[in-house]
Amino acid sequence: MCLSSIYIFLVGFTNCFFFKVSCSKHEFSLEGDYLLGGLFPLHEIDHVTPLFSPETTECFRHHFSKSGYQMLQVMRFAVEEINNSTTLLPSVSLGYEIFDHCSDAKNFPSVLSFISNNGSIKPKEKLNNYQPKVIALTGPYGSTPTITIAPLITMDLIPLVNYGATSSALSNKLKYPSFVRTIPCNKNLIEMIIHIIRWFGWNWVAFLGSQDDYSSDALKLFNEYTSNTGICLAYQESLSLNANYSLTLQKIDMLKINVIVVFAESQYANKIIKAAIANNIQDKVWIASQAWAMNQQIPRQPGIGKIGTIIGITERLLSVPGFNEFVYKDRRTTDVNHNEEGDIQNMSKTCNQVCDYCTLLTAEEIINENPTFSFAIYAAIYTIAHALHKVLRCDMNECRKNTAVKPYMLLGEIKKLDFPLNGRQMKYDDNYDSTISYAVVLWHTDVNPPQFEMVGTYDTYPEVTFTINNSLLPWHNNGSVPFSKCSAECKEGFSRQPEGFHSCCFTCKECPYNSYVNYSRDPYTCFPCAENEWSDEGSTTCKRRSVVYLQFTEIPSIAVLVSAICIIILLIAIFCIFAYNYNTPVVRSAGGSMCFLMLTCLILSSISAFFFFGEPTSAFCLMRKAIFTFFFTVCISCLTVRSFQIVCVFKMAAQFPMVHSLWVKHNGQWLFIALVSVIHLISCVVWMTFSPDKPIADSWTFKDQIMLICEMGHALTITIVVFIGWFLGFLCLLFSYMGRDLPKNYNEAKSITFSLILYYLTWIVYYTAYLSFKSKYITLLNAIAQISSINGILFSYFIPKSYVIIFQPQKNTPAYFQTSIQNYTQTISRT
Repeated sequence: MCLSSIYIFLVGFTNCFFFKVSCSKHEFSLEGDYLLGGLFPLHEIDHVTPLFSPETTECFRHHFSKSGYQMLQVMRFAVEEINNSTTLLPSVSLGYEIFDHCSDAKNFPSVLSFISNNGSIKPKEKLNNYQPKVIALTGPYGSTPTITIAPLITMDLIPLVNYGATSSALSNKLKYPSFVRTIPCNKNLIEMIIHIIRWFGWNWVAFLGSQDDYSSDALKLFNEYTSNTGICLAYQESLSLNANYSLTLQKIDMLKINVIVVFAESQYANKIIKAAIANNIQDKVWIASQAWAMNQQIPRQPGIGKIGTIIGITERLLSVPGFNEFVYKDRRTTDVNHNEEGDIQNMSKTCNQVCDYCTLLTAEEIINENPTFSFAIYAAIYTIAHALHKVLRCDMNECRKNTAVKPYMLLGEIKKLDFPLNGRQMKYDDNYDSTISYAVVLWHTDVNPPQFEMVGTYDTYPEVTFTINNSLLPWHNNGSVPFSKCSAECKEGFSRQPEGFHSCCFTCKECPYNSYVNYSRDPYTCFPCAENEWSDEGSTTCKRRSVVYLQFTEIPSIAVLVSAICIIILLIAIFCIFAYNYNTPVVRSAGGSMCFLMLTCLILSSISAFFFFGEPTSAFCLMRKAIFTFFFTVCISCLTVRSFQIVCVFKMAAQFPMVHSLWVKHNGQWLFIALVSVIHLISCVVWMTFSPDKPIADSWTFKDQIMLICEMGHALTITIVVFIGWFLGFLCLLFSYMGRDLPKNYNEAKSITFSLILYYLTWIVYYTAYLSFKSKYITLLNAIAQISSINGILFSYFIPKSYVIIFQPQKNTPAYFQTSIQNYTQTISRT
């Protein structure tokens, strides 16, 4: 295989340089002071034929390309226009040598001709000494042909100003130091395609290319640039000319892909579109790369209107003024030469300069051909001319023709160029890539001839701008944008649950309470709200929670506080009344000095109500229950002792005189109160030390609130503390019941029973409410329970006695009490 390739190469090279066969001087060559090279695809290889013996590739034996011939004419026109200019290169003429470059690797003779000097090549010659035939050249069309020949041309730093090679690999100046292009590279084209896909909200696309550098480079860039865009490449394939296009399209249709990017040369695109028509592939969106976006033959395929909407991406169609007139004039000249020379001229052409069909084309056929690369070729020739203008230091009248012009000198000037050309500013970056000006074109295949309407633009100079006029797109899908997604978008508040290999395929799951989905951050995750935030099911944001606690300024709070203050004042007043009337029978029968301990405990218990309001703190949580629990229990113990003592005096003294005497002698009532107080104090200290009530932010009870409450401590310690009080109350009730028949002035059964039943009922209601529901008003209920407990003793025990002292003084005498005792004794004796 290697030997056959070498043989083919040597045969072609010998043909051109040793036998010196003459070529046409009319269209393929022109004499001039400085020679330019041109490589154009006048013929296309649209199928691969197996070779059974070594042979050279002769371009004229393959399919003729009208588009390639138009490219050749644009170069000829640009050279003629520059030669006729009196300002760009005055007194200097440009010539050209043009070859048909139809094959990737088998047309080296033309390239060797360009870099030769008098028919020979000197690879070791220094740049300053070596002068190749051409000072610069343009072409060839396509990335693979360019990459194939570029090393030979750039070896001598000959400017290769290209109009049709878009591979990003050519931007590497270490490998291709003299490569310049007037057409955007694949990087820009892929960015443009991604802009279009995202503009219409598609993410489920197929990418079809060819097996060459043009497509493989674009596919690599497409995969790289879509990695973080949400676009999924559902199907990709690089096709050969002999591939099964029908099978490929059937696979795409089965995957329900409705957007197909065809990034390939026109001969591949033509086969793909034909296969789509033949296989009845309908209602797709086809995105055409620049190579075939303005093709004139493909839109004429019968049935193309059924396959869907075709959107092409091409460089902004800039006019080339005077080109049509040039073609009309040249056709007349060509017709005369053709009639005069006839077949003799055709026989004299060789070295890929044979074009049997060129003279048969009319001016209209040339003008109406694909204009995609016309301006790029035009700009390439003008770029070389402006660089030569700088090297020759031309002014308005003449150029210094005695200046030795080496190709590398032009390369140095090209990088500095910045000149206007037909409304576009031509300038080059560090990689010798030009400014970008794209157009999005819509194919109208329902008219004859087919039309291309510009519906969008993409520019990078002076700034990046992209826009599409949606109103100009009459979609095949009843006017609405076609759907091309693996999965329909989730409703608001639903996160994506991955399904399969592609990130675009998913199911939707509603985000639960207190979570949200942020599509810009991560559409696959329901993020939890912060502790001070909340959300409903299916939310995309969190709302701030309101912080609630029982405040001093609320009406219920004010009512409880006023009640507590009134109770304290009333208790102090009673304390004073009792102190003033200390030696009266009512005070003595109520307990004497023990009354002052009870009143003091009730006053201190009432103070705890003030700690239930405002933002809870550790101190407030401790004080609101500890003060009340301890002092109210001491008060209950006094009532218990008082009830026991009355029963003991009237009923047990006679039966158990020894016990009674010991109780009286050793102040049993105070010993009992002290013992109970110490035990209860120890339990309270243990409770406050190891598991006290503490402030917490309750964020789980209500979704939209954070309740600042006091959390109850350990159940065991609280139970012990509460049990002591409740047990004393039970004893008090028992003794009260035993003394229900005592003298009226000494009978406290009703008052104590009422106060204790109120005490029990109040706290049963409170604990039931506490366990049943949560609210900031549970704290208020706790305060009310304390006030109610205090009120029970106050109004059932102390208020009646105060009433007697103030309003019934006749009953507050020793005689009245003695009469009551005597009546009780007589009653007992009768029974």
